Amino acid sequence: MSLPVVLIAEELSPATVAALGPDFEIRHCDGADRAALLAAVADADALLVRSATRVDPEVLAAARRLKVVARAGVGLENVDVRAATQAGVMVVNAPTSNAVSAAEYAVALMLAAARHVAPAHAALRRGEWRAARFTGTELHGKTLGILGLGRIGVLVAQRLAPFGMQVIAHDPYVQAGRAAQLGVRLVDLDTLVAESDFMSVHLPRTPETIGLVGTAQLARAKPSLVLVNAARGGIVDETALYAALKEGRIAAAGLDVFAEEPCTDSPLLQLDNVVATPHLGASTHEAQEKAGLAVARSVRLALSGELVPDAVNVQGGVIAEDVRPGIPLTEKLGRVFTGLAGEVAQQLDVEVRGEITDYDVKVLELAALKGVFADIVEEQVSYVNAPLLAAERGTAVRLVVEPESPDHRNLITLRGTLGDGSQVSVSGTLIGINQRERLVAVNGFDVDIEPAEHLAFFTYGDRPGMVGTVGGILGDAGINIAGMQVSRQEKGGLALVALAVDTAIPADALADIQHAIDASSVRAVNLA
Repeated sequence: MSLPVVLIAEELSPATVAALGPDFEIRHCDGADRAALLAAVADADALLVRSATRVDPEVLAAARRLKVVARAGVGLENVDVRAATQAGVMVVNAPTSNAVSAAEYAVALMLAAARHVAPAHAALRRGEWRAARFTGTELHGKTLGILGLGRIGVLVAQRLAPFGMQVIAHDPYVQAGRAAQLGVRLVDLDTLVAESDFMSVHLPRTPETIGLVGTAQLARAKPSLVLVNAARGGIVDETALYAALKEGRIAAAGLDVFAEEPCTDSPLLQLDNVVATPHLGASTHEAQEKAGLAVARSVRLALSGELVPDAVNVQGGVIAEDVRPGIPLTEKLGRVFTGLAGEVAQQLDVEVRGEITDYDVKVLELAALKGVFADIVEEQVSYVNAPLLAAERGTAVRLVVEPESPDHRNLITLRGTLGDGSQVSVSGTLIGINQRERLVAVNGFDVDIEPAEHLAFFTYGDRPGMVGTVGGILGDAGINIAGMQVSRQEKGGLALVALAVDTAIPADALADIQHAIDASSVRAVNLA
């Protein structure tokens, strides 16, 4: 019997190959050579890549036997996860492999920008000895602002606190008690920018975070601010940053990422007070070794039919067939929950009711946590690190299993208590032969709506004309409604409009709706 074929399309460490073991036939090709890749992948059961190999529908169509694509790194920019999912191919990466390297690099950029290392080096190479021109500033005694207190943000704070820095942070998904344990004071975004002498960005790139630090925020900054972004491009508005640096409204910047990459022509690269590098945060031997070993383990699990904790789409392994369809639904419920809450819960209950409770449903708790944190942390969320992320943010998690389900064959509910004592809940089920996903309750209101890519929820006082008002504002904004549910608990009481729309609703349209219907709550959720 022939061995499963593992195709390695880019250079990986010998330790990675050794970790695969003798149970596979190892083949190699140049993933950047398109013709060679398409020919080689035809017989592959697993494909291992880094960043140079593009795994798109053409590659997946050519890979008749492919079961898993593994990227030895954190991001998945070169892998079409949606196409892989449609093809039934598992996608895995190494979500925590570069955390230390990325944190250290943020510190390196901060020091280099504060001490003018790059322009001083360039001047010396030109034969100029001009020490006085490059007088810098110390980190000691200064205030460090961390934008995004996830795993990497915490590592940066831990490394810079011994420099004698006072650390503040902005992250609405971290409990104040957890931040206090780290010696970090939580503040709002405006305060973070205004008080920081040094500021480091550690957020994921999402529709909500793109352009988060722009002209209005930089106008509040000290002229001495040194801003570092080694997370994701686009979170800092590059046009606004250029103007602030050019006009001396902030002192310097250290950049490892850009909105569009590769980037070689940004005007930021012409400024002497900018230290810029080509996305090197994860480029250490140690990070690459960790990534290679992690994906080798995942490939072994995937090809042996075991649960793969670092899978970002489909799951394999010892999960009951009746439970598996609930995994993607539960992840979506987690993302909806976070969108509704707008903050991290202190207590989160994952309630599973119905026939599937005859099986082990622990994986649904993990799926819920994976969804809850997917859009709010910088690192890739997996079944391994999701419980750790909850613990780091002070979220207590409980799996509640109840065989009785009066209204649905199976029902999954996420119910959380927020910092002010209020509760947020969302329920979902699968219906029909095709197991179609439905949201069936939101914050106690009964609904029946598909969890589409773009959702919105408005809570307001029940009275005539409100639905037409909402529809009119969305129509003026060019937003097409794909589905709508109106629910109320009693006549004249609170009502909920739940919407599925074709495209994301602009912030100004949401604000107009809130004002027009006097909504007590307006929430948009992006599941794209």
